[in-house]
Amino acid sequence: MVTKEEDCLPPATEAPLRCDSPSSSTPLAVLHTVRSIEIVESSFLSPVWLLVIFCIINLLNYMDRGAIASNGVNGSTRSCNDKGKCTLATGIQGHFNLSNFEDGVLSSSFMVGLLIASPIFASLAKSFNPFRLIGVGLTVWTVAVLGCGSSFAFWFIVLCRMFVGVGEASFISLAAPFIDDNAPQKQKAAWLGLFYMCIPSGVALGYVYGGYVGKHFGWRYAFWGEAVLMAPFAVLGFVMKPLQLKGFPSTDSIKTVRSTEVMTPSAGSETLTNDNRLQVGNELEHDQFEVSIETSKSSYTNAVLKSFTGFAKDMKVLYKEKVFVVNVLGYVSYNFVIGAYSYWGPKAGYNIYKMRNADMIFGAVTIICGIVGTLSGGFVLDRVTATIPNAFKLLSGATFLGAVFCFAAFTLKSLYGFIALFALGELLVFATQAPVNYVCLHCVKPSLRPLSMAISTVAIHIFGDVPSSPLVGIVQDHINSWRKTALMLTSILFLASAIWFIGIFINSVDRFNQEETGSESLRTQDQSIVNP
Repeated sequence: MVTKEEDCLPPATEAPLRCDSPSSSTPLAVLHTVRSIEIVESSFLSPVWLLVIFCIINLLNYMDRGAIASNGVNGSTRSCNDKGKCTLATGIQGHFNLSNFEDGVLSSSFMVGLLIASPIFASLAKSFNPFRLIGVGLTVWTVAVLGCGSSFAFWFIVLCRMFVGVGEASFISLAAPFIDDNAPQKQKAAWLGLFYMCIPSGVALGYVYGGYVGKHFGWRYAFWGEAVLMAPFAVLGFVMKPLQLKGFPSTDSIKTVRSTEVMTPSAGSETLTNDNRLQVGNELEHDQFEVSIETSKSSYTNAVLKSFTGFAKDMKVLYKEKVFVVNVLGYVSYNFVIGAYSYWGPKAGYNIYKMRNADMIFGAVTIICGIVGTLSGGFVLDRVTATIPNAFKLLSGATFLGAVFCFAAFTLKSLYGFIALFALGELLVFATQAPVNYVCLHCVKPSLRPLSMAISTVAIHIFGDVPSSPLVGIVQDHINSWRKTALMLTSILFLASAIWFIGIFINSVDRFNQEETGSESLRTQDQSIVNP
């Protein structure tokens, strides 16, 4: 209801009336009330559409990874045989005359930006609106991809790939908490499954897209096309009224509380005449305007500084959470195997089974099993009731059975038997995607969810898929048997299953609905979340 100014003025013979907003003596109550109203007002983007948009963005992120991988396979430098017949240079490798090592650096350089920026964006989410941060990240991603397509030197395209990782970091850290907030209570794991299903399907789509566009139009057009597809979503992050994350108070609500405290008359001032009240009101308004000018000069700087100051405290809380630590340790072991599978799988299959088109066969199996397995894991967890202990049971059981099938597959001599058992194994292994991220989101209080996702992402890459490929290569060089190497690699899945099995017996608390303590709420409010 809007109160007219004249309704606030008392009759001459009566005691003055008070036109307060909700009582300034209970600012937290006002904060929660205003925040609830604000969330309702900003919900014109329905939860389903939010999921659809985030899935498309995730698909584009991983399509870019597939496109760069496709270029690595299809690119080659100019070469000539003894008879003087030469083949033309193709792809990025041919254009810049790159060695295989340089080509490998190009495909993985985005990881540098991703690992550095993920915890930074998670920390900034406490001082800046998370939805706006996603818009910033997607803008960086779009500009960086345009830069990749316009590169004039090897060092420049590597730098652009690093900034692609920076842009992706904001989305990876913050998208899952938004989905978790907006998903129906009984479908949270299923929605996460739909979101993470875009990883294998995006890579596969990118491989086809990159190969087709690169062959018919040139590798630069593949990057430019990605930028055009992502640009509308980057713009949406700025023009749309920002959504709020659970556990993060909004700027408008904080300003409302502070305005209430400033504008509420004291007991002594209630006896002022109408003219005096108007004069005091004008003076207060003038003072507030001057204060706002002073504050605006340093608000962003203070917000950033406070974000990094609180980072160490939040990290300490995170690493004391046993459920989070056990979950990430299992995830690291799991990703160690999956990363090496994706890199060495086709070569191992070709050498063990003399498999023709090994990359296509492994790719098809991974795509189908990745989509079906990821979706199934989310739906099964919801079916048995999504809780942290149930998530650990599904993680441990699915990984153990998947390891059994994959291990047995590499012991067979029959190609068709191998494909059948390996497909069953991958189907079970990919069922972990929704449960493992569900645990990351629900084992910490709402305000720590972005940091939880960021540190999880950093850990599984630094200790998982990044070192696994070269280490497996070293093992293969020493034992010179792809079958034995594959069996040794697959056995690590049993370790992941054992670690997640431990999580079943840890005393766990689902903190999704846990409110901040009074001191934590005030500290978060004082950080003055910026909502540009």
